Amino acid sequence: MHLSHAHQASRLQLNDHGQLRHFLSTEGLSREMLTTILDRADSFLDGHGGIRNEPLLAGRTVMNLFFEPSTRTRTTFEVAAKRLSADVLNIDISKSSTSKGETLRDMLWNLEAMTADVFVVRHGASGAAHFIASQVTPHIAVVNAGDGRHAHPTQAMLDMLTIRRHAGGFENLTVAIIGDIRHSRVARSEIHALQTLGAKEIRVIGPRTLLPRDFEELGVNVFEDMTTGLRDVDVAIALRIQNERMESALLPGSSEFYGLYGLTRERLKVASPDVLVMHPGPINRGVEIESEVADGPNSLILKQVNYGIAVRMAVLAMTVEGQLAAQAAVQSRVLEGDAQ
Repeated sequence: MHLSHAHQASRLQLNDHGQLRHFLSTEGLSREMLTTILDRADSFLDGHGGIRNEPLLAGRTVMNLFFEPSTRTRTTFEVAAKRLSADVLNIDISKSSTSKGETLRDMLWNLEAMTADVFVVRHGASGAAHFIASQVTPHIAVVNAGDGRHAHPTQAMLDMLTIRRHAGGFENLTVAIIGDIRHSRVARSEIHALQTLGAKEIRVIGPRTLLPRDFEELGVNVFEDMTTGLRDVDVAIALRIQNERMESALLPGSSEFYGLYGLTRERLKVASPDVLVMHPGPINRGVEIESEVADGPNSLILKQVNYGIAVRMAVLAMTVEGQLAAQAAVQSRVLEGDAQ
C-alpha cells in the first residue's frame, strides 16, 4: 500500500483521539495500535486456556453481514460478541432483499435503522468494508471479516497473538508463509502486521503462479523452493489452497502441490527445532499440510481458533469504545456551539 493509501486507511479507522473506531485493515495502523489490540485480547484470556466473559457490550447489537460463507469466522465473531454480552444478529445475505434488487446502500440503511452498533462484514469484493465504513455508516463500527483478496485483519491479528504468546515477540523472528500468496487476503494482512510489529524477516513460499507480483513493494523474500525457504524459520504458516485454484491453470493438482509445497515433517527438518506451525483453517490435510504436522507438538492450529475469540472480543470492544468517544466529541462541539 502506498503511503497516501495507508494514511487514508489510518484516518478512516481511527477517531480524532487515535482510538480504533473501525477495524478494516492492518495497513496504516501503528505498532502501538496493533500492540494495544494484542494486549486487550490477552486481557480476555484467563491463563488456563479459557476466555473471560466481560459485559462490555451489554445492550449493544452486533450484526454479522456475510455476503460469502464462512462458518468458522462467523461463529467465532458470534461467540466473541456474546462473551461481551452483546445481542447478535446473523443476516443471511443470500436470502435477503439484495437478491431482489435492493442496493447494498439501501439494505445497510435499513439495518442501521434497526439500531445496530457494529457491522461485521465479509464480502467477496475488495474494499467493501472500507466502502461501508466511509459511505454508509457514520455511527456504526465496521469490522472487516474478509474482503476479496484485500484483507482479513482479525485473522492476521489472532495469528500475531499466537506468535507473541508462543515465541515471546517478533524482533528476532523469521516467518514463512506458504501457498497461494497472490490471492490470499490473510497473507497480505499478516505481512503488514508482521512488518509493523518488527519481524526480522518475512518469507513467502509457493509456485510462481501463486506468488505476488508486487513482492518487492511488499518487502518480503520470495522462494519457489520449500527447502531453501524453510531453512531456519521460526514460524511456518501454511495457507489454505482454494479448490478453484486447483481446477484452474494456476495449479496442476492437489497431489502435485503437496509433493512440492506440502508442509511435512521431512521438510520441517531444516527449520528451527522449535518452529511454530500455523494454519488459518479449515485444513486440507494431505494438500497443504501433513496430518502428523497439523496434529503434532509444534502445531498451534487449535490455539489459533481459541485466540481468535479473544482477538475478536478486543476488536469489537475497542471499535465500539472508539465510536462512542467520537460521538461524544461531536456532541460536545455541538453543545459548545449552541452555548456561543
